[in-house]
Amino acid sequence: MRIVLITPAGPTSRTGNRVAASRWARILRRLGHRVRLAADFDGRPADLMVAVHAWRSAAAIERFKAMFPACPVILQLSGTDIYEYIDSDPVPTLRSMALADRLVALNGLAGRVVPQSLCSRLCVIHQSAARLPHPRRPSARAVVVSVIGHLRDVKDPLRAAEAARLLPAASRVRIEQVGRAYTPEWAARAEAEMKANPRYLWRGDVPSAAVRRLLARSHAMVISSLSEGGANVISEAVVAGVPVLASRIDGNVGLLGVDYPGYFPVGDTQALARLLQRLENEPRFVTRLGKALARRAPLFRPTREATAWRRLLAGLCS
Repeated sequence: MRIVLITPAGPTSRTGNRVAASRWARILRRLGHRVRLAADFDGRPADLMVAVHAWRSAAAIERFKAMFPACPVILQLSGTDIYEYIDSDPVPTLRSMALADRLVALNGLAGRVVPQSLCSRLCVIHQSAARLPHPRRPSARAVVVSVIGHLRDVKDPLRAAEAARLLPAASRVRIEQVGRAYTPEWAARAEAEMKANPRYLWRGDVPSAAVRRLLARSHAMVISSLSEGGANVISEAVVAGVPVLASRIDGNVGLLGVDYPGYFPVGDTQALARLLQRLENEPRFVTRLGKALARRAPLFRPTREATAWRRLLAGLCS
């Protein structure tokens, strides 16, 4: 099939949506399809559209369906679609969802917010992750806790740094953050935090290889987001065996499982500080986290993601 894969342009080429779209393009090509990536629909014929983000791709989906009404659309629902725009700007979001023949969510709890009338179109495809190229070797000089993601409001990106301030003076926990600041204000806040907090280092936007090296020497990773559709960095940490300390939101629980022991309430700095202390001082807690991750790791195998896409396309063709 000829597939046009729409992924609207973002502030950086390494946004979660763009990274996911690039990986799906590779999967679809391996399945034998011709795929072109585009930020918008230019009217060129295609047998199928895969659109990332209901709100941002609304115009592209509408144009494609108007020109090729018999051709299916697969719509991947982002976190901002189902946890923000579906309430704050519902008309284009719900219009895209209604036009789509299939809806793809990235976490197992997304069905709780998708309109009931559309749930029959919904399928969950967990984003996969490859193993680290080298064995994981957590730092011996400090308890390194990584924060991986761009600095923007929805990520609550300085929560781990603020929690580290509350740790005892003897603590060896160090927070290392990578990711681009979406605004000058976020860059200024991160710079100010480094000056005031000797336990915090922000390294800015780094290549994916540097992210993998950081994971390899991390004792844990923090994801403190206010909302998520299903962060691929969780898949990467799980596959690498890096314990995750996560805000208790559907996008995280839908990946890590309801019984995962590493959650803290959204925005609760003290609760996160307590988890960091347990990470540093309680080997049994670290073991529990590791066992819980091992149970979830099969969800994020590349072969599983490819099989899910193959079945999704086969179902549409039938």
